Amino acid sequence: MMERLSASTPLAGYVVKPAFDPKTLKPGILHIGLGAFHRAHQAVYNDLALAKELGDWGIVGVSLRSLDIVRDLKAQDHLYSVVTRSGAGEGVQVVGSIIHGISAVEDREELLALLVDPSIKIVTITVTEKAYGLDPRTGGLDRNHPAVAADLANPTAPVGVIGYIVEGLARRHTAGQEPFTVLCCDNLPTNGRIVRRLVIEMAGARDPALANWISGHGAFPSSMVDRIVPAATDEGRARAAGLLGAEDALSLETEPFMQWVIEDHFIAGHPAWDKAGALFVDDVEPYEKMKLRLLNGAHSMIAYLGQLKGLEYVRDVMAVPEYRDLARRHMQAARKTLDPVPGIDLDKYIDQLIERFENPTIAHRTKQIAMDGSQKLPQRLFAGTAEALAEGEDADTAALATALWIAYAKRTPDIDDPRREELRRAAAEPAGDDASAPFFALPGLFPQALIDNRGWRNLVNAKLAEIEAGRL
Repeated sequence: MMERLSASTPLAGYVVKPAFDPKTLKPGILHIGLGAFHRAHQAVYNDLALAKELGDWGIVGVSLRSLDIVRDLKAQDHLYSVVTRSGAGEGVQVVGSIIHGISAVEDREELLALLVDPSIKIVTITVTEKAYGLDPRTGGLDRNHPAVAADLANPTAPVGVIGYIVEGLARRHTAGQEPFTVLCCDNLPTNGRIVRRLVIEMAGARDPALANWISGHGAFPSSMVDRIVPAATDEGRARAAGLLGAEDALSLETEPFMQWVIEDHFIAGHPAWDKAGALFVDDVEPYEKMKLRLLNGAHSMIAYLGQLKGLEYVRDVMAVPEYRDLARRHMQAARKTLDPVPGIDLDKYIDQLIERFENPTIAHRTKQIAMDGSQKLPQRLFAGTAEALAEGEDADTAALATALWIAYAKRTPDIDDPRREELRRAAAEPAGDDASAPFFALPGLFPQALIDNRGWRNLVNAKLAEIEAGRL
């Protein structure tokens, strides 16, 4: 039986290893959301940064729900591999900058103690859009979100990401310490500002003085992150074992490309992420919009198309010429809603996205991307569509993408979405000439400008009729 990856595993020369001794690394970052994306993105950047400039920037990874990932990390001396694959070949890197793992299920007090530990200077987050408890109608807290409701009722024993951050900051305030920087790495537009508002609102519900302190002293830089990271598979783990000569329960496969754009606003410094290729800027918003509307918007369209056509992976959809052309046309239309993006040639960026989506070695499931559409589409698709229509554009491909999502919701009773029951009720309403109406009536989902645009809604209905008649 093959041994498990550990600090004592002999690795071949082609394996990229940490350029530092993970055992001597001290913590400086606490990361909430110890999933695949963080481990293939921010932790990789951290390894590269520490290779350029060593410092006390080890990552303590936190899983709010899972025990398994923390146990697997410990069993492997907190090491794991990231395999990059493309048509040009593959490479493998062992990541060492995560030095400890915590499951909030078992170790809430350890997590709270770390949040008040002065060595922790940055708290980073990747928990998906739905975990924040954001009310799309107000932009503030959704008081009906289970974690939000629990944390408002019992703030000193938090269960949600916002609750943990507020309790950690409250303990720092009481102790007379400076706050930690909160760096959101999820696909939310102006994510730093959104998290800041949610934190201050929850803090204000328990103590207005705490909210004022956070408002005056806290830092919530926005960031844009990009790397395609499919869900791990047994096939991928077997491939990693062949490269490593050891079993790795946490191995991930991803593409060579990665990008991180960060607003340069930190309380107590940060690792040398810029030396690892990250870009520090004064304003992240142009980059966020570019990624959300070009990459994520097209990704969602591809996902719903794939699900409706029985195409399992993004690469399968892109192998159909008419679907690949549709993705490009959608990106070119969405591009018209963007301001210039410093340092980015948008034509080349679109070409690069098409190439990345076509990558034959990356098995990115359309079902994975299709989940949580009610949380993703407002920023990926609907906001840009409202702007395009205001500028006199027809937003034809956006109407098709919207119709694809509605058709997917109507055909998928067990849809994976936090508004599942609302979507099921909308899907069950009799379809008439205005078949999309029950979805446009869902509160806080579509911008009012789209709800009021009868011509564009008629276009959505026409596309939906084509899909349901099998003409697309």
